Amino acid sequence: MAKRFIAGAVCPACQQRDTLALWRENNIDVVECVKCGHQMREADKQNQKSVREKEQVIGIFHPE
Repeated sequence: MAKRFIAGAVCPACQQRDTLALWRENNIDVVECVKCGHQMREADKQNQKSVREKEQVIGIFHPE
């Protein structure tokens, strides 16, 4: 899948505007700053409901 830039978005790490790229990897949204390399990942909304409080999702395995 091609990366898409998020217009007007500001990187939380380096504070640069218009440097965040978005793509989907294994049903997880990945946002990365092309300037400093900071990454943020977010699982599907339906899968987040099954995660217990104070735990983080590293990835979701979907056998084919």
